[in-house]
Amino acid sequence: MQIIDLQPDMQEAIAQTTTLLIEGFKQHWKTAWTDLDSALEEVHESFGADRISRIAVDESGKVLGWIGGIEQYDGKVWELHPLVVDEAHQGQGIGRSLVNDLSQRARERGGLTLWVGTDDEDDMTSLAGKNLYPNVFDHIAQIQNLKGHPYEFYQKCGFVIVGVVPDANGLGKPDILMAKSLVRGRSGS
Repeated sequence: MQIIDLQPDMQEAIAQTTTLLIEGFKQHWKTAWTDLDSALEEVHESFGADRISRIAVDESGKVLGWIGGIEQYDGKVWELHPLVVDEAHQGQGIGRSLVNDLSQRARERGGLTLWVGTDDEDDMTSLAGKNLYPNVFDHIAQIQNLKGHPYEFYQKCGFVIVGVVPDANGLGKPDILMAKSLVRGRSGS
């Protein structure tokens, strides 16, 4: 496997990435990319000057995963958006490799922080289905993963939960905000 830039002239890779995006999000994130047009638009948006768009491919050129980054705060902060790995290849380190690669690319562009929002629309964590106000941080401190929510994957990649947007996707459907430093050690020094 190798990780390369996804380029606007790579029509076959774009088609595979678009399909991967639809397939990868249909089970738990039903409001994400539900059709070819919305997924293709997302892929094309990833070619902007303020973006990073990288794919993991096997030796035959098959797209195994895709990660995007969006520059924010004059390049000091980058949003990880989106990340998807082919279901048949999950659990093989591809997602972690893509996150590490994006971290390096963002750091090379002056990034200090990488963040990701990871929605809970399907009651996958103990934060879902609740009124998180007024003690949002108490709920975060006691978070439990009930159904394989990806926040634990991001924790393994060095992210920490830095906040929650309660009701971001409807009542009781929060967005979990996670971030990691691209320049500080894990202890924050």
